[in-house]
Amino acid sequence: MATTTPRSALHLTATLLTASVALYMTLVAFGNITDFGTNQQFVRHVFAMDTTFKDDDLMWRAITNKGVQDAAYVAIIVWETVAALVLLYGTWLWARRDHDGARRISTYGLLMVMLLFGAGFIAIGGEWFAMWQSGDWNGLDAATRAFLFSGVVLVAVHLPMKPTGSTA
Repeated sequence: MATTTPRSALHLTATLLTASVALYMTLVAFGNITDFGTNQQFVRHVFAMDTTFKDDDLMWRAITNKGVQDAAYVAIIVWETVAALVLLYGTWLWARRDHDGARRISTYGLLMVMLLFGAGFIAIGGEWFAMWQSGDWNGLDAATRAFLFSGVVLVAVHLPMKPTGSTA
């Protein structure tokens, strides 16, 4: 009976987990492109802070200009699309067993996802625009899941892999 070496098991893990985040980001970008209006409203409400506690000490942060709101939303979609493409390329490199290239490219893609959901949604949306105060337009749980998902994959991608032919 053949056994799977730790190297091949870890390689398979990195490949499939990178592919999972690539799939997730592809579906997120696809959804935002094909159903533009739904999350456009989400971004508009978060930026306008119109469902927060309306504290005067915070409301000066609100951005109510629809052009600025929509430009930010388009930038988010572009970022999601590029992250998906980078992660798809990383997955392809894992499949080709180009470990150094796959690790590097996957790291870039995973970092893009973590920056989007960590800095973009959790920090800027959640704290700057007080999204946490909204009962209707609060995306912090989803952002946290995406941030943690990509972070776990980033750790897996950087686990040391044994050199070819190693038995230790």
